[in-house]
Amino acid sequence: MSAEGTADAAGTDARRGDPPPEVAATVFGERVGLAARYVEHLATSGIERGLIGPREHERLWDRHVLNSAVLAELVPPAAKVVDVGSGAGLPGIPLALARPDLRIVLIEPLARRVDWLDEVISDLGLDIAVERGRAEEPAVLRRWEGADVVTARAVGPLARLAGLCLPLLRPGGAMLVLKGASAPDEIARDATAVRALGGGTARIHEVGAGVVDPLTTVVEIPRIGAPRPKRRKERR
Repeated sequence: MSAEGTADAAGTDARRGDPPPEVAATVFGERVGLAARYVEHLATSGIERGLIGPREHERLWDRHVLNSAVLAELVPPAAKVVDVGSGAGLPGIPLALARPDLRIVLIEPLARRVDWLDEVISDLGLDIAVERGRAEEPAVLRRWEGADVVTARAVGPLARLAGLCLPLLRPGGAMLVLKGASAPDEIARDATAVRALGGGTARIHEVGAGVVDPLTTVVEIPRIGAPRPKRRKERR
């Protein structure tokens, strides 16, 4: 089925659940029906199979899907994007729905999550790759290095994320990490570790004005070099 046909079907199916908020049309355009179908997957099989907590049902649109999709404001045209620790496809799938010009791969280590992602992506008719593995694995790195943007959401502290994301980037590319109110503290705490891993100065963006409240907080860290080699311990 074509993307257009899938979108029509998605609009019909979405009426069986909560309708998308009006603002969703400004984010997803003609793909808002697909976004509604994705929310339906999250609300049903996503909860049943443990990818989304049952208490999240009432806030799937604002806290998860729209919160992730507004990341598109920071991604350059036709970028190669790698989403690390994708889980339920956040932020990768909403980003793909909002920006069909992007080339996106989702990296996820758990087989049951990969199976769910494959099913959802096939149903939505999206051109997204899914890689089962961990970002730090040499085989994964070889296949997907050279990205323009690497994204992550709710994966771990900034220093650990820098170790996962920065090696996947081309020089000059940037990692975009969705964070909360603790972002300034994390940046200050992990600045030395991020520099040692080849990262530049971190910047905080707040995106999604007029779409989400509160705004989505994103930490941007460019890749400016290679990781520093570890010092060998001197023998006494």
